[in-house]
Amino acid sequence: MGLATREAYGKALVKVGAENKDVVVLDADLSGSTKTAGFAKEFSDRFVNVGIAEQNLAGVAAGLASYGKIPFASTFAVFATGRAFEIIRNSICYPNLNVKIAATHAGITVGEDGGSHQSIEDIALMNALPNMSVIVPADARETEEVIKYAAKHEGPVYIRLGRLAAEDIFDESYTYEFGKGVELTEGSDVAIVATGLMTAKAKEAAEALKVDGIQARVIHIPTIKPIDRDIIEKAAKETKFIVTCEEHSVIGGLGSVVASVTSETYPTKVVKIGVDDVFGESATPAELLEKHGLTVENIVKVVKENI
Repeated sequence: MGLATREAYGKALVKVGAENKDVVVLDADLSGSTKTAGFAKEFSDRFVNVGIAEQNLAGVAAGLASYGKIPFASTFAVFATGRAFEIIRNSICYPNLNVKIAATHAGITVGEDGGSHQSIEDIALMNALPNMSVIVPADARETEEVIKYAAKHEGPVYIRLGRLAAEDIFDESYTYEFGKGVELTEGSDVAIVATGLMTAKAKEAAEALKVDGIQARVIHIPTIKPIDRDIIEKAAKETKFIVTCEEHSVIGGLGSVVASVTSETYPTKVVKIGVDDVFGESATPAELLEKHGLTVENIVKVVKENI
């Protein structure tokens, strides 16, 4: 296993902070968990702990952006997108300000913190906002690339990060391309379209399916908005059906976006694997992934049931 994407985020922040003095970081009293503490140590004059005040976090970030700074605002995803939604909408996205919301502890793998802290609707909320870009990196290498990109990108960006260690998918040669998906394996029987930690599971499922002669194309989608319409349409045309995999509600996330694309371009069956319109609960990450079918075994099962 590699680093958690939140760990990679903390390390990448220090790098971009050293390269660009306009980069500032804000946190809502969770810098040890969000891993912004490293930036605070290196650049204390460019770090602000706003306290447990997530709406203020977004508002201060907007103010700093209006004066030419590049703020990265961090807290847990459920608070960043839920508690601060109206401020993000009206103070960041409406004026199209250059704020980066890097939210950690997304999805059900927050684990024992329970349903109140497990954000399963954040992608849907951020997708709905005009001017907002939404990025979900799969591993440490991609996270570093995404943070470097976000620091140079003009406009609001939501970056979804996780608590758990993430399996390494990409090596040092990988370069993130905004708005582009990545085809990881070839296949014509089914396309498995995944994002975040589910991409590694999709790759493993494709290997397992080979045993039964099923050729699965695996597509990683790091940028949920704007989505790579071309790679999805190509998969719809060249495979029998699509399975989407995400650590998010099946409503409003990757699966919904993929289905929307195919319905407009090349209608095909889209089967969604995700959290099925329920809240999370307190359990270990492994137990929760198993319960909600976010496993290699369930991806294989779903593909075989629909082939």
